Amino acid sequence: MNGSPTGENPSDKATWDVELLRVLVSRKGTQVDAQWAIHPQLKQDLLPEEWKEVTDLMAKVTDIVGTRFSEVLQNVEPDPPGHA
Repeated sequence: MNGSPTGENPSDKATWDVELLRVLVSRKGTQVDAQWAIHPQLKQDLLPEEWKEVTDLMAKVTDIVGTRFSEVLQNVEPDPPGHA
């Protein structure tokens, strides 16, 4: 996961985009797999009860996203396996 400075106006102070969470949905044929990842520093900074809450919420997110992606796939022509 990376951070990079961005800014539309060079006179503005640079801002950094940092990827804190990622959800990846992939498929092989009709099989859909949803996974998530968190920035290592963020994980380290969380208290145990916060980490449990994040993992519970992200499990729900990946379930919803994976289910929805699977439903959409049923209504389209099959494509080669890949990532969404």
